Amino acid sequence: MPNLESKCYVNELFVLLCRRLLPDIALFQRPTQYPCNAIINAESGVETLRKRVEYTVLNSGDVGKNWLGITNIKSRTLPDEYQTLPEGQEAHWEVAERILFIYTKLNPGQGYVQGMNEIIGPIYYLFAADSDKQVQEFAEPDAFFCFTNLMSEIRDTFIKSLDDSPCGINATMSNLMTMLREKDARLWSKLQQQDLKPQFFGFRWLTLLLSQEFPLPDVIRLWDALFSDEKRFDFLIYVCCAMIILVRDELLAGDFPHNMKLLQNYPTIDINLILGKASDLRR
Repeated sequence: MPNLESKCYVNELFVLLCRRLLPDIALFQRPTQYPCNAIINAESGVETLRKRVEYTVLNSGDVGKNWLGITNIKSRTLPDEYQTLPEGQEAHWEVAERILFIYTKLNPGQGYVQGMNEIIGPIYYLFAADSDKQVQEFAEPDAFFCFTNLMSEIRDTFIKSLDDSPCGINATMSNLMTMLREKDARLWSKLQQQDLKPQFFGFRWLTLLLSQEFPLPDVIRLWDALFSDEKRFDFLIYVCCAMIILVRDELLAGDFPHNMKLLQNYPTIDINLILGKASDLRR
């Protein structure tokens, strides 16, 4: 039976597949040309996660009662995006799942934390969708290497026991609001009056490196700017501050529900405009 961790992988990866990587989402559902033969080989006896998903999720049904009070089970129609692959093939999402699984096994003190799928997604996509076939062939080990190195820099934000430490996420959110107070005191005061805490929006922004806030092409452009900066995580705070300031007029005019929705569902803005504003704030 799949354990809790494997279910978390499935749920998180489905969120990744269905929501955040459009219009290139189809890549994760397509079979990779370079599967792990030791796993997909039916003679190996290894039960893949996909088989568990097909049994526990895709073949599930709805329980209900008719007008006579008789209980019946109605099978759900399999959505097109969850169509299963033939034997001997492996979907790209399974490769991404394996990267997360191996990372978790190698880092038992940290384990799998919700949101890690949002970090591996863009990294794996860049390798798997590269026009160079050799890059595609080694997408899994290269993505694992890059993911592991990136996690070595941001892992503290995924460890709950470090939330209140100087290197934890609470300190980072505090730095964001301190910067906003310095750059735009009126806007900062407005958020304070409404008790609009950074935990409501900044937690996700900072922990997931803004991977949930923009379409994939913009995330890649943003990460390119971040990772090329020696003080990348300081610059991330400037980017987040710039995002708030760029919607200041709406925030100053809005009430709490409106402003909450605005920051949790950030509007479409040219990513280069945001990066330019962040650079201006840093000067």
